[in-house]
Amino acid sequence: MTTPTWGEPTGPLTSAEFHAATQAIMTNIEQVIEGKSATVRLAVAVLLAEGHLLIEDVPGVGKTKLAKALARSIDCSVRRIQFTPDLLPSDVTGVSVYNQETRDFEFKPGAVFANLVVGDEINRASPKTQSALLECMEERQVTVDGTTYELQAPFMVVATQNPIEMEGTYPLPEAQRDRFTARIAMGYPDPRAELAMLSGHGDHDPLNDLRAVADAAMVRRLIETARAVHAADAVQQYAIALVTATREAPEIRLGASPRSTLQLIRTAKAVAALEGRDYVLPDDLQALAVPVLAHRIIPTADAQLNRRTTDTIVSEIVHRLPIPHANRNPYDTRAAGGGTQYESRGR
Repeated sequence: MTTPTWGEPTGPLTSAEFHAATQAIMTNIEQVIEGKSATVRLAVAVLLAEGHLLIEDVPGVGKTKLAKALARSIDCSVRRIQFTPDLLPSDVTGVSVYNQETRDFEFKPGAVFANLVVGDEINRASPKTQSALLECMEERQVTVDGTTYELQAPFMVVATQNPIEMEGTYPLPEAQRDRFTARIAMGYPDPRAELAMLSGHGDHDPLNDLRAVADAAMVRRLIETARAVHAADAVQQYAIALVTATREAPEIRLGASPRSTLQLIRTAKAVAALEGRDYVLPDDLQALAVPVLAHRIIPTADAQLNRRTTDTIVSEIVHRLPIPHANRNPYDTRAAGGGTQYESRGR
């Protein structure tokens, strides 16, 4: 059921309420994840953009820890799926079982029936099982045996995966990669953060001490507040130009989809709200271009032979593409329009 319960507070939050709630979530997560404030901030932004997050990195850098810390910071239903080669699609979506007492089939919900689904090592399952997430990630529903079941709001999939060069992994299908709003890498911590990790994680796991600082109703209001952030026409045109450039780049065989344009704007609105603004800047799109677009594109064979990564290609597109500029504040255009033109970045 996606509608609020009776008597639940609704409507956008004030700026102070939004800041207090989001800061509490991020501070809570950072009790477990040391020295990764930007990564934590992007994870929260994807939540507020009603998207899904893919965390890709080598083993042991805290991918699952981040996903579980985000889940524990919100008082809502959470399910964890350990993806393995023998995992079946019905383990994810659910299955109809014959009940001998009622002499009828009874639906047993799968692990996706939760507000936040943590999929650990998603690329260790077969493509058939990976594809079981396609419908629920895009349409927020599951269809089993001809019957459609709505998923609760908010709904978010946080999946971790090892690089495809790792043994025993299957590349995610293009259609599934496109459904993830952003892909992030944890990276190794700096020496200071690693030293703090040894002190804080040496004798016990701080994840066990985490307590929820928000609930599903609060997250719904946070999402509604982020959704109301203004994106000027010039900013939307810039987002389209970024995505179009990935389709026209000679080093890219498959460019970003129209879905990526929509998710780029949605995530930029969430980032702007986290920054205390009620309008989107081109800087927001530039900062999000790599995490939102790079995992969706496929480079050509020549680019792969030259060891050109999709992150590098998207960064170069951002570097050379002109950005919108105007004589006054051009991005808060709700009172008046016009006056916006493009200029090169001049780097």
